[in-house]
Amino acid sequence: MKRIGVISDTHNCFDEPLREFLKDVDEIWHAGDFGSLELADEIAAFKPLRGVWGNIDGGIIRRVYNEFSFFECEGKRVLITHIGGYPRHYSPAALRMIQSAKPDIFVAGHSHILKVIYDPIYSLLHINPGAAGKYGFHNVRTAIRFTIDGTDIRDMEIGEWKR
Repeated sequence: MKRIGVISDTHNCFDEPLREFLKDVDEIWHAGDFGSLELADEIAAFKPLRGVWGNIDGGIIRRVYNEFSFFECEGKRVLITHIGGYPRHYSPAALRMIQSAKPDIFVAGHSHILKVIYDPIYSLLHINPGAAGKYGFHNVRTAIRFTIDGTDIRDMEIGEWKR
């Protein structure tokens, strides 16, 4: 059983509200737009980190992180990218990865809009945690945490803070 925190679009912000919300997770999944490698390192020092680069992330982050991350967690296949779309509106690259990897959980960021949608076509749970950072068009900062217990995802919670 693992407790997972999911964030995206931190844009160089990993402050006390995020730390408090994520303090009890076992690992953090970051769906891109860290803002800097220093911030990625700060998050990784706080909790084990799995992440991908986003469109604002420069060359050094792109040498450390990939565009896609595919792994297994507690029996669930997980695929993470930054610009991935959402059910029936996946980006072409994300759709190819979904069709080949067949993830149970697909995490994408970029839109700054929190969405959790089950996709019956590809039998996956799509998660976009919204934007955790202070910069962007969003008015509310968001993050998600949940527990993967065997083959079940449960206890999903959403954190929200004013920008």
